[in-house]
Amino acid sequence: MTTHATGSLTLIRHGQTDWNKQRLMQGSSDIPLNDVGRQQAHDTAAALKARGLSYDVVVASPLSRALETAQIIAADFGLTVSATYYGLVERGYGEAEGLDISEEARRTPDAFYAGVESERSVYLRGIETLRKIASDYPDQRVIAVSHGSLIRRALSATHGKEFGTVANAEPFEVHLPGLASWSVDAEPLLMGKP
Repeated sequence: MTTHATGSLTLIRHGQTDWNKQRLMQGSSDIPLNDVGRQQAHDTAAALKARGLSYDVVVASPLSRALETAQIIAADFGLTVSATYYGLVERGYGEAEGLDISEEARRTPDAFYAGVESERSVYLRGIETLRKIASDYPDQRVIAVSHGSLIRRALSATHGKEFGTVANAEPFEVHLPGLASWSVDAEPLLMGKP
């Protein structure tokens, strides 16, 4: 990741929660950070600063685990959280939330549980929200703290390749030209999915 004169957008997954530790599906359930998650947020900010990076704006999902992660990182950069965006919330996992589900069900939860948000919805919501953030803060270096499923799909869309697991408090820079040019009709990972 490099600092850009014209702006950048860095996605960071929230720090660890007790449900992460227990491998329970969180989804849109509002589960708070644990002490490990708080330390991960501080460690991420320190690692970014050690690389000589700086930021102008920090935004977040309104879910407490993402918002608190954002508040910690922002404070470590001498900033405050500028805004929350509902579109950054985690994928809704319906009846799977709060459960330790099989690896197969983790890959295709909508085939096993009712009320799961569709892949298409996560892609569309994520890209729309990230475009809004980029538009709201043009030419600024922005950190957006969100959730694993949304980040994974946004990175897959903007980088043109499938991304795997996103670790807690792990930062990724969004490819802004890919964000601007992404089209749902051209997304190979959505072919054949509702």
